[in-house]
Amino acid sequence: MRRLKQLRTYEVALSKAGLGPVAGIDEAGRGACFGPVTIAACVLPDKPIPALDGLTDSKKLTPAKRASLYDAILTSSDAHCVVHIPAAEVDRRGIHNANLDGARLAVAGLGLAPGFTLVDAFRVPGLTMPQLPIIGGDYTARCIAAASVLAKVSRDRLITKMAETFPDYGLESHKGYGTAAHMDAVRRHGASAEHRYTYANVAAAHEMYMRSRTQ
Repeated sequence: MRRLKQLRTYEVALSKAGLGPVAGIDEAGRGACFGPVTIAACVLPDKPIPALDGLTDSKKLTPAKRASLYDAILTSSDAHCVVHIPAAEVDRRGIHNANLDGARLAVAGLGLAPGFTLVDAFRVPGLTMPQLPIIGGDYTARCIAAASVLAKVSRDRLITKMAETFPDYGLESHKGYGTAAHMDAVRRHGASAEHRYTYANVAAAHEMYMRSRTQ
């Protein structure tokens, strides 16, 4: 296949084969230990979109660039959907199953039926259309990169808002990931209702907090 600008090679080839529209799926917060895992699905038109120049894996973008691309994706996409699976559900189902649940919900929430889905890294059982998991898909397929930005920005904004309710953990800086400062805060204040208690770092830090209260 001829490599097209803006990581459109997969999307355009699939559409030309009659398998469009093509949806990309990606997540944010899988490795965090506080708050939801967030999954997004996105369908973009086949044409180049100047406002999406520079679109790639959201983790490689500055916050300002992510915010700019986020707005451009909302404006230019044919369909998009973002789903937050809360921490309690991550604990109940396990992170991988919670991620899969969110992916299915995000595709179902698009408002149109994709002919094909491109997924970052792993297959999503239960989708009714054909799919292709792509390792490093957010570097390879524009719709996956767009989903990556939607998930990352949506989750970061939600966690920043949650920091107002849970001010003891410094969430606005680490966004719920298990940094040293975050775990130190859990040891001092205990885990909150939005922490993932099945994660070993949270369990250990919360146990230390509980022990300190009995001494």
